[in-house]
Amino acid sequence: MADFLSNGVSALLAFQKALDVTSQNISNVATPGYSRQSVSLVTNPPEQAGNGWIGTGVNVNTITRSYNEFLAAEVRSSSSTYQRSKEFSANATQVDNMFADSKTGLSATLQSFSSAVQNMANTPASTAPRQVVLSQAQALASQLQSYNGQLTTLGVQLESRVQTTASDISSIAQNIAKLNGEISNAQALNGQPPNDLLDQRDHLLTQLSADVNINVSQQGGSVNVYIGNGQPLVVGTVASTLGTAPNAYDPTRNDLVLKSANGSANVTSSMTGGTLGGMLDFRTQVLDPAQSTLGLISVGIANVVNQQQSAGVDLNGNAGQPIFAVGGVQVQTNANNAGSATLAVTRSTISALTGSNYILQDTAGGWKLSNAATGANVPLTGAGTSASPFQADGLSIVVSGTATVGDRFAIQPTTGATSGLNVLLTNPAQIAAGSPITAAAGTTNTGTATIAGGTVVNPSNAQLKTAATIQFLSATTYSINGTGSYAYTSGQPITANGWQVTVSGAPATGDTFTVGYTTANTGDNSNALKLAAVFNQPMLNGGKDSVNATLSSFIGNLGTVTKQAQNDSAAQQSVNSSATQSLSNVSGVNLDEEAANLLQFQQAYQAAAQLIGISSTLFTSILQAVRGQ
Repeated sequence: MADFLSNGVSALLAFQKALDVTSQNISNVATPGYSRQSVSLVTNPPEQAGNGWIGTGVNVNTITRSYNEFLAAEVRSSSSTYQRSKEFSANATQVDNMFADSKTGLSATLQSFSSAVQNMANTPASTAPRQVVLSQAQALASQLQSYNGQLTTLGVQLESRVQTTASDISSIAQNIAKLNGEISNAQALNGQPPNDLLDQRDHLLTQLSADVNINVSQQGGSVNVYIGNGQPLVVGTVASTLGTAPNAYDPTRNDLVLKSANGSANVTSSMTGGTLGGMLDFRTQVLDPAQSTLGLISVGIANVVNQQQSAGVDLNGNAGQPIFAVGGVQVQTNANNAGSATLAVTRSTISALTGSNYILQDTAGGWKLSNAATGANVPLTGAGTSASPFQADGLSIVVSGTATVGDRFAIQPTTGATSGLNVLLTNPAQIAAGSPITAAAGTTNTGTATIAGGTVVNPSNAQLKTAATIQFLSATTYSINGTGSYAYTSGQPITANGWQVTVSGAPATGDTFTVGYTTANTGDNSNALKLAAVFNQPMLNGGKDSVNATLSSFIGNLGTVTKQAQNDSAAQQSVNSSATQSLSNVSGVNLDEEAANLLQFQQAYQAAAQLIGISSTLFTSILQAVRGQ
């Protein structure tokens, strides 16, 4: 019924609601995820009054929230990208800082070892500089092991955080599913949106996007959430569980498993974005390559030093023994293998090692080797037997037992090398500073020829330690120990008794050169000079790079990746801040605006109360007039 009083009452109630909503906005100005609410007022249906229509007041149609789904989706997307780059950058920076210090880093320690060997070459018969060489060798091994230990610790911490993050994602998913049900039930009661519940759900979606990249779709009053390659995390009121399980090759490493009513699926390779994606990307793009490359450098150090050590003789006149021991190739058997096959893998050609890891799989067409990171096929030669091992990228692989089609093995040629790096020598006299072969010109020579070299080419030759004399029968021929007449060419190596020397220049008839095995305490430093320069010898990556070059490349690439990650993180932070600000401009509470609204609604409320008061006065007057009649 259209009348003065009912209009006033409807206005009073409507503006009371408006004041209630305004107070709600002011109370939640600092509440994360809260969207500003407003009252939507509509006029009540008018009534016909003879010569026109008369309004019946005002009513609250609904309470809306200021929210933009497109902007919210932008916030979620940018948050996922930013958190991924932030996590990747933070972890990469830790590794970069570990290796970057030029004064205390690995490059400096390599140089200290070379300098110690060079000092030993100045006084090769002295014990003190030899002891320094062993100390520097131990320092080198210890530093490499320390780096490897730090990387391993970082990996352990990472696995723990992967577990925690997966648990957090599952918890958020459960809460979203619960809110889906509550929102649907609330809307079914009166058809009105439960704004506070919607804010809570949207805030959870934003939190979830910080952990992992998500896709959200609306279905009635519910939202469905998908992760990875479209795997459903939340569908209506049902949430799947994201958990971890031991990797089939390495039980210390976590795989991500999505468990639902339809079963379980390994989703590790499809997890992108958010802190979880950043951790997984760091693991595959920085941590694993760093450990493999560190192992490759360890293998290179041990190989090149031991090789040069074996080419000399120690202070006691004995052949040089290895200075370093290094860890072997790691082979991991897939937990799902059905056959009984086992692998024995060794490094056969150090220069052919790549630092990559591999998967060897038994297929219907035979054994197949692939790069573990890229999946690219790696050519295999040989039959895989002890008589004819598989050969690939510097590895020798022997398969024993019986395999079943589908059986797989993970091969890590260098990852475990550093943990097994140790110094074998304890006696400084065992450092092979001298050349095993000593060559000298006769004191009565009249020609200009000189002799150089003195290397062992056949250590098993029975005459290796037998002294020999090269005598020139003419300027172009020579004999060895009075036997033979061999043609002489200046600079052409002369080989005999398992050794090799080089005579250059113009000898005179009768000139002699003696060649013999180096005896104890001779003070020769020929091999020490070569040992001091071994880290610059190209012997890794197909014989193209030295140990120093490989290390420099590794540190340089790591620095580049880290810098790019830091720049990307800063850029993505700016994008996310901009998207968040855009959404806040729409959804955020402005206290100045709310103060203005509060004043407006207060005045309207007071005016409505005044209407009711006036209607009461008029009604009283009418009653009094009636009584007076």
